[in-house]
Amino acid sequence: MTHCLCIAAGQYSDKGIKAKNQDYLGLVSPTPPRLILKGITAAIADGISSSDVSHIASETAINSLLEDYYCTSETWTVQHSGEQVMRAINSWLYSQTRRSDFRFDINRGYVCTLSALILRGHNAHIFHVGDSRIYRLRDQALEQLTSDHRLWESAQKSYLARAMGMADCVEVDYRHTSLQAEDVFILTTDGIYEYVTPEYLRETIRQHPDDLDNAAEQIARHALDNGSDDNLSIQLIRITAVPASSQTSLQPDITQLPLPPALEPGMTFDGYEIIRNLHTTSRSHVFLARDLPSNEKVVLKLPSVEQQHDEDYLERLMMEEWIGRRIQNAHVIQPWIPDRPRQYLYTVSEYFEGRTLAQWLRDNPKPTLEQVRVIIDQVARGLRAFHRLEMLHQDLKPDNLMIDDEGRLKIIDFGSTSVRGLAEIGLDNSNELPGTALYMAPEYFLGQGGQPQSDQFSLGVLAYHLLSGKFPYGVEVARCKSVSAQRRLQYRSILVNEESEVPAWVDDAIQKATRIDPYKRYDDMFEFVHDLRTPNQDFLRKARPPLMERNPVAFWQGAAIIELVVLLMLAYQLVVG
Repeated sequence: MTHCLCIAAGQYSDKGIKAKNQDYLGLVSPTPPRLILKGITAAIADGISSSDVSHIASETAINSLLEDYYCTSETWTVQHSGEQVMRAINSWLYSQTRRSDFRFDINRGYVCTLSALILRGHNAHIFHVGDSRIYRLRDQALEQLTSDHRLWESAQKSYLARAMGMADCVEVDYRHTSLQAEDVFILTTDGIYEYVTPEYLRETIRQHPDDLDNAAEQIARHALDNGSDDNLSIQLIRITAVPASSQTSLQPDITQLPLPPALEPGMTFDGYEIIRNLHTTSRSHVFLARDLPSNEKVVLKLPSVEQQHDEDYLERLMMEEWIGRRIQNAHVIQPWIPDRPRQYLYTVSEYFEGRTLAQWLRDNPKPTLEQVRVIIDQVARGLRAFHRLEMLHQDLKPDNLMIDDEGRLKIIDFGSTSVRGLAEIGLDNSNELPGTALYMAPEYFLGQGGQPQSDQFSLGVLAYHLLSGKFPYGVEVARCKSVSAQRRLQYRSILVNEESEVPAWVDDAIQKATRIDPYKRYDDMFEFVHDLRTPNQDFLRKARPPLMERNPVAFWQGAAIIELVVLLMLAYQLVVG
């Protein structure tokens, strides 16, 4: 087995007996690390015969898919990336029709089918709209992996029920399946599959395993000989090797670099002058340094002596820089990109003139409610940048937040960050408990994966701690490793402290953000941020005293009116009875 996915491919497309070829197909097989991160993409599209511009739709759809998919974030899952691109293509095609002379006749507009196959790691991901097809041939068994979006009026007459560009929104079929060596994937339009038997497909591919272009052409010509009156397009992709099950480094050159020497203030190291030690733990040493060519201050993070032989830790250390490069946000610390090759294994980030929020809290043990609101708002904005890229920080705590004298704040330390796109291919540290127990969401202790609401829980705990110096469930969350044990946990209201000046509705907001059940927390983190400033309507309805207490006169007036109405109804029934 190899460290990368390997394929052999062949394709053929021809107009057949028609005057114009409205089909289009394409394939991109990048080199590492993009091959590892994004995979191999193949796609096929078929225009509709009633439209004179659908060949433009097919070509545009394929070219856009093959280009735009590789521009999506490397942190996104394949499904998220593929669906976003497919929907964008659909919107563009539909808008072109709406701006054209065919805006009142969609069957003459920019419409086509689109079927895409993305091969990454050990999985095949399939995106499909229309009636082109994707098959898989495994051990001589042929399986259709897509469903035709076609409505049949009779045995002889049918029409497309779903296609790209047909409506302003499109429903994209998605599925994924595992890969095995020698699997063959077949992407084809109806001009071929309606005129070729499964037996002929299997036999032709079996006879030409190393010349798939020839096999594709033979299959297309066989369809033409059998009476096909449509365009003829087919792609054949054979899996020649699947990646080894062990993790593959995204940065093989960097992780082979030598470990740095012990550093001291005043030393010159790899183009940096060491100024002072900022932070030392059993896992890493952090130094303030000056980049000599630019004279800019930077932060160097080096593995500790204890971790220098832990390959998993070293890979995660370098992954922090990889993650940082993909997030552009004012509230997230940014990596420093030097203009020279690195000679040792370490990371470099911008220097933010400030202190950790833990240090700030020691100097400001009783922050005002407004100070807490400003801090939580900034952290939430930084977390949103993670979540938009399908990443979770997972270790939100005062030690991982930097704040300056003006109150500006940045999130630091991405060592526990989960990247969904990398988790799909096993390049994620999801097997470990992330974060710090006092701030971690309860679902982690049940062995469940995180979600944006998990970071929201940590944000709620942070708000609680800033306002009270304590924690909403004490130290009990980490001890409860079953659903039944977690259900017995009780939120400890901030208002229990008689000296607390926190409004009840703020406490209510924090309680919701830190609920044990993640599905009972806020749907969106910024609802929590909003409720820290404005009383939630649900709270106001819940906290509002009954009418009897608020306005006794109105209560008794209402009761009298109801009684009068009842008496009148009874009197009416007696009269008519």
